[in-house]
Amino acid sequence: MRGSDRLNQDIIKANLGTKRIGRKIIVFSSTSSTNDVAAEYAKNKINDGLVVLAEEQTKGRGRAGNKWITARADSIICSIGLSDCNLNPELLSLACAVAVAEAIGRCAKSRAKIKWPNDIILNGKKIAGILAESKSSKKRIACIIGIGINCHQSIESFPPELRQTATSIDIESGTICDRNSLTKRLLTSFDHWLEKAGDDPGIVIDHWKKLSTQLGHRLSVIYNKRKFTGHCIGIDPEKGLILHLDSGAIRFFPAAQTSIQK
Repeated sequence: MRGSDRLNQDIIKANLGTKRIGRKIIVFSSTSSTNDVAAEYAKNKINDGLVVLAEEQTKGRGRAGNKWITARADSIICSIGLSDCNLNPELLSLACAVAVAEAIGRCAKSRAKIKWPNDIILNGKKIAGILAESKSSKKRIACIIGIGINCHQSIESFPPELRQTATSIDIESGTICDRNSLTKRLLTSFDHWLEKAGDDPGIVIDHWKKLSTQLGHRLSVIYNKRKFTGHCIGIDPEKGLILHLDSGAIRFFPAAQTSIQK
């Protein structure tokens, strides 16, 4: 099922039509981490909106220091650098999640969902992850958005312990994903939702709520090594996930310091 499509910056950039994202696109055959590469470029403001892609990364990482491992050319491994970002990190993460879910849903022809803080779910299984990082330099804050999307994996591609919880676009759609086409959709969608986040955060929140797998459900979260349990009642663009705790209190949980207990 694994595809032979090579990522090509010229194909992706052709008629892209974005305002900010994809002004420059770099594709590596192999690199240590696309987030690290994008962070270096983001030090210079002329590289705002630059996109780094790789067929393979040797030191890919996910949230909380977890490794992101995928076979060569099986996924979209992408990092977007915003050299001067004035959006709240929580809102930026929400906008990115909506954008990734939208792009995957259009490609897979099945509605993708968002599992806060950084997972995208398709038909009940994880298909993508997001890692947002901030870098401060010279009175500017650069934001790096790392995105990994499973495309060509078969069920056997995943370790046995993940086969019940992970999936790919090829598995779910029954076809071979065109990674260049999906990347173009991803960049277009991210550009759109990034602009919306700056103009009207409420629109981003509304779409996040429509795609959330957790809104209205009972959750247990770990925050500062403490466990909190309650019902998810919303999301705040600055403070994070909102839980109505079993104790009766309403509490906010920022994504950077919070994890969902499985």
